[in-house]
Amino acid sequence: MGLMDGFDLRRAREQLGQLAPIEGESTAQAAVATIIRDGSAGLDVLLIERARRAGDPWSGQLAFPGGKRDPGDPSLLATAMRETREEIALELEPAACLARLGDVVARTRGTRVAQFIFALDDAAARPMPNDEVTAILWVPLARLAASETHATFALSTPQGTVQTPFVRLGERMLWGMTYRMAQQLVQALAGT
Repeated sequence: MGLMDGFDLRRAREQLGQLAPIEGESTAQAAVATIIRDGSAGLDVLLIERARRAGDPWSGQLAFPGGKRDPGDPSLLATAMRETREEIALELEPAACLARLGDVVARTRGTRVAQFIFALDDAAARPMPNDEVTAILWVPLARLAASETHATFALSTPQGTVQTPFVRLGERMLWGMTYRMAQQLVQALAGT
C-alpha cells in the first residue's frame, strides 16, 4: 500500500489544517487552485491540459487551474477562484480552501505562483473546460506519490541541459512547476 492510498478528504483536512494561514503577504503574481476530492482509491487531484496557443509558455502542458492576478482581484485566493471559474466553470467557495502551500517560482519566466488547496465535496460537480483548456483529468494522488511512476528527461534551457523530473499519465507528462506543486501537496499530506 502506497503513501497516499486510502487518504481521504477528512484526513486531508486534518493534515492541511495544521499549516500556516491561507492569506498573508506575498509577492506572487499568479495563483492556482489544486482541487482534491475523494476518489475510488483515495484522493484524486484535478489537472487540466492547457490548449495549444501561440505565446503561451505553458501551452499544451498539464497544470492546475489558475493564472495571473488581475488588478480587480482582492486577493490571490480570489484569483485562484476566478481563474477556476473561467477555465473550468467550477465555483469554489473560500470555505472549501484547506490550505495555502508555499509559493512556487516558474523557472522559465520567474513568475511567483501561490498554490491553494481546495476540497471538492460535491461528487456531482462536473467541471467544463473553456477554450483555454483541452481536457480535465482526475488523477489519483497515490499515482503522483508513487516513486515508481517518476522519471526524468533532458530539458534544454538557455543555461544548459537539466534533468527534469516528471510523471507519465498515459500519453501525457506532468512536469515543471505543476509537478513541483503536486509533490509539495504530497509532502504536506505525508507530514514531511
